[in-house]
Parts: sequence; C-alpha cells; structure tokens
Amino acid sequence: MDFKLMVAQAIAKASEIDIETVESALTTPPNADMGDFAFPCFVLAKQLKKSPIVIAKELAEKMQGVNSYIDSVNPEGGYLNVFINKAEYANSVLKEVLSAGNDYGKSGEGNGKNICLDYSSINIAKPSHIGHLSTTVIGNALSRIYTHLGYKTISINHLGDWGTQFGKLIVAYKLWGVREEVEKGSVLALMDLYVRFHEEAEKNPKLDDEARAWFRRIEDGNDEAVALFDWFKKLTLESVQKIYDLLGVEFDSYAGESFYTPYMPAVIKEMQDKGVLKVDDGATIVDLSEYNMPPCLILKSDGATLYATRDITTAIYRKNTYDFHKLLYVVAYQQSLHFKQFFKVLELMGYDWVKDCEHVSYGMVSLEDGAMSTRKGKVVLLDDVLTAAIEKSRVIIEEKNPDLEDKDEIAKQVGVGAVVWLPLYNNRIKDIVFSYDKALNFDGETAPYAQYTHARCCSVLKKAEVFEKMSELDFNGKLLNDLESIELVKSIDALKDSIRSAAEKNEPYIIARRVIDICGKFNRFYYERRIMGEETSIQNSRLALCAATKTAIKIGLYLLGVNAPERM
Repeated sequence: MDFKLMVAQAIAKASEIDIETVESALTTPPNADMGDFAFPCFVLAKQLKKSPIVIAKELAEKMQGVNSYIDSVNPEGGYLNVFINKAEYANSVLKEVLSAGNDYGKSGEGNGKNICLDYSSINIAKPSHIGHLSTTVIGNALSRIYTHLGYKTISINHLGDWGTQFGKLIVAYKLWGVREEVEKGSVLALMDLYVRFHEEAEKNPKLDDEARAWFRRIEDGNDEAVALFDWFKKLTLESVQKIYDLLGVEFDSYAGESFYTPYMPAVIKEMQDKGVLKVDDGATIVDLSEYNMPPCLILKSDGATLYATRDITTAIYRKNTYDFHKLLYVVAYQQSLHFKQFFKVLELMGYDWVKDCEHVSYGMVSLEDGAMSTRKGKVVLLDDVLTAAIEKSRVIIEEKNPDLEDKDEIAKQVGVGAVVWLPLYNNRIKDIVFSYDKALNFDGETAPYAQYTHARCCSVLKKAEVFEKMSELDFNGKLLNDLESIELVKSIDALKDSIRSAAEKNEPYIIARRVIDICGKFNRFYYERRIMGEETSIQNSRLALCAATKTAIKIGLYLLGVNAPERM
C-alpha cells in the first residue's frame, strides 16, 4: 500500500481539493516526533480564503479516525502533521519488498515508450581515459533506472570515427608503424603513432596535406584506406570492451559519425528547402543571433561537414528509427552551447519532438594531474584507474578478512564499484577530483560502505538459515514499532520514490543518497536492536526487516551499476 497516497487522499477528501495538489505538497518532517507526513496548508490558503493555521485545525478535526492507517492528525502552526499506523505500515512495506524481491520498485509507467541514451561515445584510436568515466557510468545508470520503470532503453555508443585525424593516423602508420607491434600494443600503440604524427608535423607541415589526402581516400571508399580505418576501429573496440565488461556496461548500437555520413546530404538539402541556411564568408550557417547564440556552422567553406551537421542528422535518424519518448545525450557541460544550437536548428526545421531531446550534462572527473590532452599523450587511462582500485581493494580485504573466499572476485567488485560510485553520489554537474583513499573508505558514504552493509545483511540471514527463504519469513509489524525499525522501514519505502525522482531529473545520485540512508539506518538498527536470540516472533520480524534491507540495497546498487557481494 502507498501510505503517502492514502494520506494525500484523506487530506484531499477533507479539504475538497484535487489530490495532485495535495500529494505534490506532502513532505516528510525533519524530526520523526513531528509526524510521518506533513502537509503545508499555505498551498490552500488562497483557494480556501482562510489562514493556514485555521485550515490546519479544520482538517485535523475532519480527519480524526478516518481510517485504520492513520493514527492521529495534529495541527502545528500552518502545518498538518500526520502520524500513520506503524504496525500497518511496517507490514505493508515488508510484505511488498519480500514478495517483489529484485522487482521491488519496478513499474509499468514506461510501457510502450522508448528512451534513447547517447553516452560513453569513445573516439576510435584513442584509449578511454578518466574523462570517459562520468558519461559511461551516468548513462549506464540511467539506462538501468528507466528499464526498471518499464521503458525500453536503447543505449547508443556514438563513436567518434570520422575526421582528418584518421588520415593522420594512416600517414603515421605507413611511416612508422609495424603491424605486429600495433596489434600487440592495440589502442595505446595507435595513440603513440598519433602523438608522433603531431610532433613530426610541427617540423614538416606537408604531413598535414598527406593526412587530408588519406582522409579523402577514406571518404571515397579507397580499399587500402578503408581497410586501415576498419582495422583501427576493430582494435579500439576490442580494447574498450574489456573496460565495459568490468563496468557491466552494454550497448545496443555502436553507430558512430561515419554511419550517419550518407544521410547528411538529404538533411542539408532539407535545411536549404526550409530556408534556415545562409552563406556567410563562404561557410554555410544557421543564423541564431535572434536567440542570443553564435551561428551554427553546417558546412565549412570547403564543403566539409561539422559536428552540428552530423548531430542534426543523427537526431532525425534516431527519431525515424526508434520513435523515442526521450533522447538523452550524456555529455560534459562544456558542450552546452553546441546542444542549444543544434536543438534550436531542429526546432527551426519544424521538428516539435526536439522538446524530447535533453543534454544530460555533467562535471569533470580528474586526478591530481588535472586536464588531459590526447595530442600530447598526457592521459590518465581509465583502465589504469580501475586496475589500481582493484589492487588497492585487494590489499584492504586481505587486511580485514584474510580468510575470505573468492578474494580476487570480491576485490574486483569493490574496486570497480568504488570508481563507478564517484560520479554518481553527487549532483552530476559537480566537478570531481578522484581520490583512491576516499573512494575505498569502508566507513564513509561510499560504494564499499554500502556493499559491506549488504554483506552484513547477508551474513545475518545466512546465520539464521533463512537466506534462501526470505520471502517465507513470518513477521509482525507490531513488533517493529521502535524508532530504529520504523525509520529503516521508511527509508526502504522511500526507495521507490527515489527511483522515480532519479528518472524525472536524470540524476542517479538521488538513488545513491537513498542507498546510503538505508545503510545508515540499518546499521543503527543493527547495533541498537538484537536480532538473533530474541523471542521467535521478534527475531523473525527483525530478520524480515534485515531481508528487506538487503533487497533494497542490492536493487539500489544494481541501478547504479555497482555489484552487491554477499561476503566481504
């Protein structure tokens, strides 16, 4: 049962106001002594032409004894504080969680609706660095969250696989590359060649002319040029797949810039036919001065396309192919202007569905070294960060629990989880400086802390020999009326709202914060309330609460892309 909804219905009936207004205004008081729900009567003052204090008193009188789920209703200033029946509430929440299991919090609200997510977007012939972390884990989390709510998600890795840089790479390979060495070195060998090209081109500018000529051969379908281009692509995708496997990330499409190139002429003609283009100093642009933006470049003076040309084409293709309910671009905030520009161009072309396109921006992740430049070869590789985190977690686990089975696998889950968690625990727009010590802290607001709490729940349930039959536990909500138990029940119940809110705002951190809140409240319950050795009915009720906690933490971690080990 949705107690928040039932409270909202009771208030709506008593005030004769629509339930949507009431439900959206209902809050949780900062202190449990004040009530389980609070309704600010200020929102009704204008409509009812009464003071909030008078409204609160009148509603309290009307709602006394309205149903068995509400214990009492107290006016407090301009607020209406509602105390619910704790036993009914605990029974309802635990029954729902234990019967639903890993499906807890799922809904059908997204049935029949497609969500396209454009994230990770690696560049061919360049290794994945720490800068790719946020887009990859935020995109993956959003994909899992929307799927949990019933949407069909299409995860797209929009490859950076077009441009003169591939001509540069072919020139560098033909001059200095050895196929066996490149095969062995994979994407790092390609990066070395790319860096060397720029070093040599500073001394010999003619190399840039050769690079442009080789890229034209790729465009023209030259056999040798295309074969090398495809080989570079294969090496890059094989390399990054190892990282995706570690992160638990999967994509439905790897259609990159090169895929959309054949569709661009028709889109450019459409823009011409619709009168949105103009020529300015040889370049073809869309003038956006009326909207306080610089012009959106569509074609260079030499006829070459740009990012905007490709992104406009891509959006139209995706709408025609997937008929998306939403198209989300998980891209760093530095690209904000670019998205505003090409969204405006789509609007000027008459595509009203552009309102369903959103730039899901995020801040930067860096180590102490600061910014990175592929051209100079100064990058912090994501593979190195993950490997280091796994190694460090292995050392910590060895110190804390040397007899633990499957230490390597658990170290991998903890190390990777710590890295994944970092961009997901705060508002995504926030810049982050990565710290191994903070990320791997078992006592802080971290993934290892949440994983350890999950493992603690599993340990209790296994010790009680109920781990395999959690859904069969016999419990009584009247025996969970202490503060620690009820606060934990409330936090578990709130996970459902957190999942919906995370989708509405495209903010996975809302779930991460909820997971930490559940963990904190469980650990207080664990230390304050004995579970094993109590009277059977009390023990079983507390075991049921432990089982519900385990399920809620596991779901929350899964939605964020973090594993939940059963032992640590």
